[in-house]
Amino acid sequence: SLPLLQAARKSNSLDLLELREAELEEQFVRGDGPGGQATNKTNNCVVLKHIPSGIVVKCHQTRSVEKNRKIAREILQEKVDLFYRGEDSDVFKEKKALEKQKQEKKRRAKENLERKKLFKELQQLDKE
Repeated sequence: SLPLLQAARKSNSLDLLELREAELEEQFVRGDGPGGQATNKTNNCVVLKHIPSGIVVKCHQTRSVEKNRKIAREILQEKVDLFYRGEDSDVFKEKKALEKQKQEKKRRAKENLERKKLFKELQQLDKE
């Protein structure tokens, strides 16, 4: 699954619920997707389960098990926080803010397009 927000910024800026290692179950499995032998013969995909909530995260973003373990924990922490805090979660608030930015950007692009269209039409009229 895609990282929630982790790509957009580092998790440490958010106030998230702490994960306790005792509540985690970790497995290393073969990842899937492209990569041929490099993928098919190495168990560097991390499957991390948060036992109390039953949330499972799979991470196969890099070739390094260590990096995948770290990323899996970041993603899981965001998902667990969202699960328990819902709309009060910083993850939720950040997602909403990003959505809003995206919509604003779309709106501005649309306006610009309209403006250009109008300008072109005016130019055509001038030529006639």
